[in-house]
Amino acid sequence: MDIKAIVLDIDGTLVTTEKVISKKTRDILIKAQENGIKVILASGRPTRGMWHLAEELELDKHNGYLVSFNGARVTDCETKEVLFNQALDTDLSKNILEHLKQFDVIPMIYGDTHMYVNDVYHNEIQTLDGPTMNIVEYEARMCHFQLSEQADLAAFVDEPQNKVLIAGNPDYLQKVYQEIHAPFEDITSGVFSTPFYFELTDKGIDKAFSLNKVLTAHGILPENVISFGDGQNDRSIIEYAGMGVAMGNAMQEILDIADEVTLSNDHDGIAVFLERYI
Repeated sequence: MDIKAIVLDIDGTLVTTEKVISKKTRDILIKAQENGIKVILASGRPTRGMWHLAEELELDKHNGYLVSFNGARVTDCETKEVLFNQALDTDLSKNILEHLKQFDVIPMIYGDTHMYVNDVYHNEIQTLDGPTMNIVEYEARMCHFQLSEQADLAAFVDEPQNKVLIAGNPDYLQKVYQEIHAPFEDITSGVFSTPFYFELTDKGIDKAFSLNKVLTAHGILPENVISFGDGQNDRSIIEYAGMGVAMGNAMQEILDIADEVTLSNDHDGIAVFLERYI
């Protein structure tokens, strides 16, 4: 395989459950870049929540890319130039946030430095493995945002949003996500990034859509790409790549469509797989 690019989801894929990159994984990804292979992080995270990982992997020294907001934006790590951006317009964002008021969910929207929520403190949700957590604190800390409370997000939002993030208890979200999406299904894309996050972006947006626009312009074709992922929002990059690799901890939907399955994110799955090629 003539590898020209490696595409990596972040949570559940690149980072461990402790939200760190293992030394073995970091070393092999830096070596890949030194060998001329482009490394791209592709995540549901906002761009701000990806920079520290890009710098750790030296993407800023090797012209790597960040595909953020599930594909709604692509940024060149070396020049900081935004190569692609497609957002929900302001009125649509307002309508979505107004619609969400009838559901027992926690909406979040983003500015440059702040994340905006209804309530900073009362946001406990049940995780799949038992304990509860303050989901707003979790998202803000992970993505390096300051927090701002706004009683009415629909009235507050005054600019296009790359995505609207909807958090909730996993069992409840599974019951209502179709009802949440129904009024907007012709004009938005909806996907789960984790069982407790359902995310809305502009229609047609996914990680592979924006990735393809940027890579083909630089002569990198799908057959030159290895992609790694674990969640529903990684399906597009697994199907797009010449080699789509599911992590051992991936959801069944991704395991079923992947070309290969590697070890989990807690067992250096990326590094173990790439050792075959690098």
